[in-house]
Amino acid sequence: MPATILDQLVSLCKRRGFVFPSSEIYGGLQGVFDWGPLGVELKNNIIASWWRTNIYERDDMEGLDAAILMNRLTWRYSGHEETFNDPLVDCRSCKSRWRADHIKGRCPNCGSTDLTEPRPFNMMFKTAVGPVADADSFAYLRPETAQGIFVNFANVLASSSRKLPFGIAQVGKAFRNEINPRNFLFRVREFEQMEIEYFVMPGTEEAWHERWLHDRLDWWESIGVPRTRIKVYDVPPQDLAHYSRRTYDLMYDYPTLGYEEVEGIASRSDYDLGSHSRDQEMLGLAARTNLNRDSTARLTYFDLESKRHVVPFVIEPSAGVGRCVLAVLAEAYDEQMVKEPPPDRLRPVADALEAFLKSAGRSEKIATDLRDALLERGQAIVAGLPETLPQVETLLAMPGADQIELGKKLRGQAQAPVDEYFRTVLHLRPHLAPVRVAVFPLKRNHEGLVAMARSIRRSLQTGGRIRTVYDDTGAIGKLYRRQDEIGTPFCVTVDFQSLEDGTVTIRDRDTMQQERVPASELGAYVELKS
Repeated sequence: MPATILDQLVSLCKRRGFVFPSSEIYGGLQGVFDWGPLGVELKNNIIASWWRTNIYERDDMEGLDAAILMNRLTWRYSGHEETFNDPLVDCRSCKSRWRADHIKGRCPNCGSTDLTEPRPFNMMFKTAVGPVADADSFAYLRPETAQGIFVNFANVLASSSRKLPFGIAQVGKAFRNEINPRNFLFRVREFEQMEIEYFVMPGTEEAWHERWLHDRLDWWESIGVPRTRIKVYDVPPQDLAHYSRRTYDLMYDYPTLGYEEVEGIASRSDYDLGSHSRDQEMLGLAARTNLNRDSTARLTYFDLESKRHVVPFVIEPSAGVGRCVLAVLAEAYDEQMVKEPPPDRLRPVADALEAFLKSAGRSEKIATDLRDALLERGQAIVAGLPETLPQVETLLAMPGADQIELGKKLRGQAQAPVDEYFRTVLHLRPHLAPVRVAVFPLKRNHEGLVAMARSIRRSLQTGGRIRTVYDDTGAIGKLYRRQDEIGTPFCVTVDFQSLEDGTVTIRDRDTMQQERVPASELGAYVELKS
């Protein structure tokens, strides 16, 4: 069963080392997360796929890595100081703060409608530059990576001798002081963007906008997010950003959240290069820009055919890495019932679950909204048994569940049948999997088996081609389940026959089928199957 609620992914990410709350031992920091050992591998593999597709497999792109700190005039002329605002309201009853357009006139914390009038709140983080923190010595942590590309347009053009159309791609950190970070990796204060600014001749932007839309949908398909799970939202004119003539938002159907933006593809006209240019009155700009008396450059392209300088129009595909990881995990996640548990194994769990929900319904220790959410989720699990049995652990991880003493008994009743009759598996595309191959010796205390298994791990990982791990910390069946849960496509077992004829057993994650392969051919086998 695929992920149906976000908490399933949150639980997996913490349990298996994909994502941790930042500085958790001190209570954490809202809207900030750390990438764990498996998460950093998955994230880097997604970025590598994006970079390979957009840089290596095209002949019209260059890469860039601009600084996070920029002259603050950048953000004045980009429009961020003036327009990068969210409407902020305070609840007079409980003193909490909220983004006005997200709460529909009622405080989510206490239910009060006694709210202040909305006021603009600029989401850029300020930081001091130099030894004296005064009004003249600050900069912003960049809220997006795009402006680093625009201010480097002339540098890239001069150093690469590119002709229109061409693009500049960048992956990097950005920071937004969100009023209410929420929904795990979906809305955070520190994040990474994968962003392209593609420069085209004025008049060709509509065709390129459509072309980039289809290119981006193809890439999402290539990483396991099918076209059927993405809606293309043509943003209405009244909702467009100040720089946009037209924007397509790719809306992915996230568990719990429903359709939310996973990538935006904007047609930005000549607003950005025009805004950062001097002598704007001489450039024939189509976009309305603020007068710039500080720039030292005209960000133009000399067109040999027309013998004139033009300000290119821009198409911008932009995706957040965290939202991308979340979509990939949601599509890959699966809870499979390997075989149906017999009634005598299921009945004690069902009884413990019913008792837990009755206790939760009577509890006064849990806030009403948390209790309602807990009961709703629990009843859905009851209705879906036995297929929903693995979701008991997710239920027990929900806010307020730790206040119910019967939770310990429920966990104890559920764990054994879940381990025996179910498996959680991530059907990640092999090129994205944090670990591509796991190698096990049949017996961890047999010198020959261990030596051969470790030798195979070293040979597969030589040169960094195939991320491989060695594991001997449990029985083979348990090791399979662990690797399934983190998305490892291939598991290799070294047994006594391996010592005789040099063959090993390789198991496929998705089909669970096994076959014997010469150890010397493993690398080629894995590459072919990937």
